[in-house]
Amino acid sequence: MSATDTVHAAGEAREPSFGFWRRSYAMLVKEFIQLRRDRVSFAMIVMIPVMQLLLFGYAINTTPRHLPTAVLIQEDSDLARSVLKALENTSYFRFTREVHSVAEFDDLLQSGKVLFGVEIPRGFERAVRRGDRPALLVAADATDPVAAGSALGALGMVMQTALAHDLHIGDPPAMPFEIRAHARYNPAAESRLNIVPGLVGTILTMTMLIFTALSVTREVERGTMENLLSMPIKPVEVMFGKIIPYVIVGFIQASLIVSIGVLLFGVPILGSVLLLAALTTLFITTNLSIGYTFSTLVQNQLQAMQMSMMFFLPSILLSGFMFPFAGMPVWAQYLGEGLPLTHYIRIVRAIMLKGAEPSNLQYDTIALFVLMLVAMTIAVTRFRRTLD
Repeated sequence: MSATDTVHAAGEAREPSFGFWRRSYAMLVKEFIQLRRDRVSFAMIVMIPVMQLLLFGYAINTTPRHLPTAVLIQEDSDLARSVLKALENTSYFRFTREVHSVAEFDDLLQSGKVLFGVEIPRGFERAVRRGDRPALLVAADATDPVAAGSALGALGMVMQTALAHDLHIGDPPAMPFEIRAHARYNPAAESRLNIVPGLVGTILTMTMLIFTALSVTREVERGTMENLLSMPIKPVEVMFGKIIPYVIVGFIQASLIVSIGVLLFGVPILGSVLLLAALTTLFITTNLSIGYTFSTLVQNQLQAMQMSMMFFLPSILLSGFMFPFAGMPVWAQYLGEGLPLTHYIRIVRAIMLKGAEPSNLQYDTIALFVLMLVAMTIAVTRFRRTLD
């Protein structure tokens, strides 16, 4: 045995007891200290499970009730009022609008301001008294089959029970009028007509947030941001230079998804393609602005990814993509109104499935534009502080 081997053997023999566990414990303490310093990661550990629990426990409802409904009463009679009261007592319908023309009736459904419309024709009560079995029209916005299906499925039996006393129609009750349920825009309740348009916004939200947030933090980590800040360039110019390439990338993504949806899944585009392209560009810019804002709040790419996912989780749950928006509690709907994906899903479904025009999309278009301005203002303000 050589002298070197003898020294190594003696060193191994003199190693203190429990050395492995002491070193492991020291490493454990070091990691906890590092985790405590990384406040963003620590917040994600706490907030993500809490957010999931609260959203799934309180906000998500697969059997929505009190859905916004418009009514077109062409005759004001006691029977008509009894019918409307019976509908409201089912807890599926909540009458929010009373219209006076078929055009206004159709416009509310097309714009998405209501999910159902009830039309009571002229001479309804007289026809019932004569036994002619008149038709009561219930039109539903079936672009979201989950929201419309449960209400339409329970409509007939609930109405029979509710009106049995008022009309004295016997036991078992025989309906003195016919209920014609018309599921508009997706009469076959095909899920792909609901999911594919929503996927356009969902995929764009995820990719645009991550791309922008990582592009800025990557330069900070690599040290190239210092070279950028030394150049005679304004924060707004830096922001537009970062965003515009990804606008093009996002537009290519959206075109690819829509093309596949049309060619492979048979999803129609009943509205203007140019309108869809313009509002998609607005939506992409809004998400890029939010992603840029995130990049000014974090220090590294891991935090940027975590913050992006923190924003993406409520977006996918509260936007109406996975669960009916109208079935959520009021506080969850207010949160959802502050998410770009909520407004874009309404826009893309309305254009593709309903053939909506700009006048039908004013609210959601304005909301997207305001969210974009707010995100851009915050991003530029924080970037200027970085320069200072």
